[in-house]
Amino acid sequence: MNPENSETYINHPTWGLLYRICMVDESQDLFTTLYAQRLFFLVGNDIKAIKFQPIGRTEARMLLENRLRNLRRNGQSQEYDQLQSVFQRTFQ
Repeated sequence: MNPENSETYINHPTWGLLYRICMVDESQDLFTTLYAQRLFFLVGNDIKAIKFQPIGRTEARMLLENRLRNLRRNGQSQEYDQLQSVFQRTFQ
């Protein structure tokens, strides 16, 4: 199963349920608050714990745009189309 196709949710201790937007790299994913989609977090998982790093909307948009470029460059059109739809809903 491709990780871009799976819906993933985690619980943030303060902000509640977060929704996974996309993978950023092998150790980090981009999440947003489930309902408002106004707060964004880089979430890393290491041996000890899950780490939440709050980031701004502009940085989150840049990370998502980079992921879209990588998918397009690698010819992953199905994942690209799905993530493009998420991008439209989230940032436009």
